[in-house]
Amino acid sequence: MSDSSHAGAAAAPVFAEPTPMGLICLSIGCAALVPIAFGTSLTPVGLRTAAMFCLFFGAGGQFLAGVMSLANRNLFGGTLFTAFAFNWLMNWWALNQLAGGVVPDHAVITAVDVAFLVIFIAMTYGFGFFSKLLFVFLLDIDLLYACRIVNSLAGTRVLALPIALLTVGLAAISLWIAFAMLLNPVAGRVLFPLGGPLFAPRRPSP
Repeated sequence: MSDSSHAGAAAAPVFAEPTPMGLICLSIGCAALVPIAFGTSLTPVGLRTAAMFCLFFGAGGQFLAGVMSLANRNLFGGTLFTAFAFNWLMNWWALNQLAGGVVPDHAVITAVDVAFLVIFIAMTYGFGFFSKLLFVFLLDIDLLYACRIVNSLAGTRVLALPIALLTVGLAAISLWIAFAMLLNPVAGRVLFPLGGPLFAPRRPSP
């Protein structure tokens, strides 16, 4: 998830690559939501427990990764992690509200989900220039939000199972990318393939 196009040729990163940390934190946040997505742990205790993982790992870990990425002049990774961190803060708040018997406003949540879907579709296209797996990673998020919006607008839970499966998939892809970035260099060989770019940038005319 690195983007060095905004760093000078001689610029050195301020921090070690924070992307694996952000992805591991994302996977832990997703794991905390999996029981709820499958319809279990819907008690106040279960909701509050998941909320704390969303706060510390989903929000805190990704915010830290985002700020570090921006300091390293990684525009794409920093933007995605930082923006997504605030969304995890909302997950924390919403779960706490549900645990207290308060349901967040339906129309507001749906409108924000639509905005996030538009943002993530654009980011999906951008990450296609880096890696096929990063494209699939963002595509998983796109589909997750699309399912949430359909459920919300139709007043149904018919897509609850796909949402749960996409949440599991997001956690798995996050770990795969994190392990690729951490273990491939150590092993000196490709243990976790990432795939090359899906798109090739257009070369400027001479």
